Amino acid sequence: MAETGTFGDSEESGDAVRRARANRFHDDLVGLDPADQEAREFAEHLDRVEQVRPSYTVEGYLGGVRDFAESANRLGGHYRLTAGILAALILLGVVVAAWDALVFIAGVLF
Repeated sequence: MAETGTFGDSEESGDAVRRARANRFHDDLVGLDPADQEAREFAEHLDRVEQVRPSYTVEGYLGGVRDFAESANRLGGHYRLTAGILAALILLGVVVAAWDALVFIAGVLF
């Protein structure tokens, strides 16, 4: 079968990503030093903002969850605690809904 290049880590795609990040300093961030930590973090922020993914697919939803988790890990203090509480509440809602479904199914069958 022919290789499509969608899976695996090829050197060409890695080089393309490195070139795109280097070009960001020449195109969008003119005058900023690529070696500066704050400038690199801002370039990464711009990459995240400009990333487009379909939100109506499972991959899109999971990507959104990954972005949320990465953002929560970058934050500190009460923001991180709030993100943890929000994630726990979402999981609690899933558990309650699953339990309710199981009780309903058991009630119908027995």
